[in-house]
Amino acid sequence: MDRIAQLLDQLDREAYVADPAIATSLHLALELRKPLLVEGHAGVGKTEIAKVLARLLGTDLIRLQCYEGLDASTALYEWNYARQLLHIRLQERDGKGGAEAEEARIFSEPFLLKRPLLQAIVHEGRAPVLLVDEIDRSDEEFEAFLLEVLSDFQVTVPEIGTIQARERPHVILTSNRSRELSDALRRRCLYLWIDYPAFDKELLIVRRKVPGASEELAAQIVGLVQRLRRSKLAKTPGVSETLDWAAALVVLHASQLTPEMVSATLGCLVKDEADLRKVRVEIEAGRLPAGGP
Repeated sequence: MDRIAQLLDQLDREAYVADPAIATSLHLALELRKPLLVEGHAGVGKTEIAKVLARLLGTDLIRLQCYEGLDASTALYEWNYARQLLHIRLQERDGKGGAEAEEARIFSEPFLLKRPLLQAIVHEGRAPVLLVDEIDRSDEEFEAFLLEVLSDFQVTVPEIGTIQARERPHVILTSNRSRELSDALRRRCLYLWIDYPAFDKELLIVRRKVPGASEELAAQIVGLVQRLRRSKLAKTPGVSETLDWAAALVVLHASQLTPEMVSATLGCLVKDEADLRKVRVEIEAGRLPAGGP
């Protein structure tokens, strides 16, 4: 448990407000060398975990941003066709090399475009942190491919051969649960759920991340955000929106929340047109006052 407490202190020094569950999950992922699947609402700090971990380990962060239609070539490697074509034309102009030798040369590592997964595998020095961000946005075929890569951390490039990681990367996967992930992926990972923070924790986050906000303003901001999360909004504001709003209010030199200030800056917090109208009606009717928890 001493290591957990030490990790909590390290996270705190990096301005990441964590709890024992987060620190324990990170510690086990590091010690067991297993991927850590982090799920939770959008904007609660899932991606930030990987960034902070890379800083703590003093290593590189390699990020694979997932999206619908992501395929193996985009995530793993592609051949640099433009460079290959240029090389062939230069060789033809100078009359150098035979066809077989040139084919072997243009399908060698200097002509390989390494995408995030291959970058993590061939990384030299300290093991990098590989962030597979929003894995739920990719399709099931890519998820199956990713399982194969994560199991062995090696890949076979037909023209070159098998490339294996010298040291296994530390892997963090994040998901907003836009779709259900496969049981096979979940079995291979440790699991961490991050919920919206309680008032006191979110207030501490605002104090750490936006030190320019006064104590009164920070409390009012968090109090209003917490109330909005209990409303039936289409897009519930996350901690990242809380911080954006707090930073905007500091830029505007706000010392406390007023209905006019809230209405004018609401776009920093609420990101849906119907939600904006609903919240403004609540404010005008006095049903959504600024204040504490």
